[in-house]
Amino acid sequence: MSVVAGIGWHLVGAASAAAFYAPYKKVQGWSWELMWSIGGLFSWIIMPWLVTMLLVPDLSAFYSNIPISTFAMLMFCGAMWGIGNITYGLTMRYLGLSMGIGIAIGLNLAVGTLLPPLIRGQLGALVHSHGGSLTMLGIAIALVGIAIVTYAGNEKEKVIGERAQEFNLRKGVMLAIICGIFSAGFAFGLDAAGPIKAQSEALGINYLYVAMPAYGFIMGGGALVNFLFCGYNIFTNREISVRHDLSLSKSLMTRNLLFTAMGGIMWYLQFFFYGWGEASVPERLGYINWMLHMSGYVLFGGVIGLIMAEWKGVGTRPVRILIAGLLVIIGAANVVGLGMAA
Repeated sequence: MSVVAGIGWHLVGAASAAAFYAPYKKVQGWSWELMWSIGGLFSWIIMPWLVTMLLVPDLSAFYSNIPISTFAMLMFCGAMWGIGNITYGLTMRYLGLSMGIGIAIGLNLAVGTLLPPLIRGQLGALVHSHGGSLTMLGIAIALVGIAIVTYAGNEKEKVIGERAQEFNLRKGVMLAIICGIFSAGFAFGLDAAGPIKAQSEALGINYLYVAMPAYGFIMGGGALVNFLFCGYNIFTNREISVRHDLSLSKSLMTRNLLFTAMGGIMWYLQFFFYGWGEASVPERLGYINWMLHMSGYVLFGGVIGLIMAEWKGVGTRPVRILIAGLLVIIGAANVVGLGMAA
């Protein structure tokens, strides 16, 4: 195991997460619900089970030794994560992009990082150890960095005149809190996947892949919630017409399918490399994995925004604030690395 490799793989996964929506922006003539469902089919169903089947020669024998309660917990945590996905989008609607991301991701980072060791009664011991105190400091610095990036986003919105679709501070903050708690369900699911990881190790699966056979169940729970949400919208919203969406020209349908598949696969890859990062981080510091992922998400979201010229024309001040926030997040990752090595 390598601490540096663990941080590196988490950053690779975070970069994939930050960039996954770019292919979706190329989709034309499809409702968001159809696009999201088809992309989700690739990210939540096809990819996790394809990887699992490549790793595990006999699925029935592999899972036969796993307690039913483990599968139920993984599906439950995945459903939590799915609710977090939906409320994340609604948070943007009521708070705007920058404020919504700042509050939701900040809460997500804190909850997903601190709650698992708190539930296990290990938080006090972690805080009082030298390495643990450094990693807690890293978490605090990361939250400061996210706050700075959020402030930069607010300054950008003021300059270019962006507004939330239906600004409602009370409703938006409530949804952001729900998102921050429920989106951390994926981290809780991996924390509950111990029996599957142990079975993977017993089978001789490379340590980088031991968590992968749990993904199909965690993402399956999330898929169920998202598919139900999209299906409900499709059947109750008269402005959405699947018949129209599927009547496009063959070339445009093929193009849309390729872009949605690309976006879905990139969304899955964030957790593929998250699994590599988690496997590379020492088990005693496993609680830090979610922090690395979420802070990396914000970091690369800012970088990709600069590359794609989303900050063009806003002046130098918001960009300087953004860069300062990104540097603080990079510093937080380094402090966490010191804590992991201590």
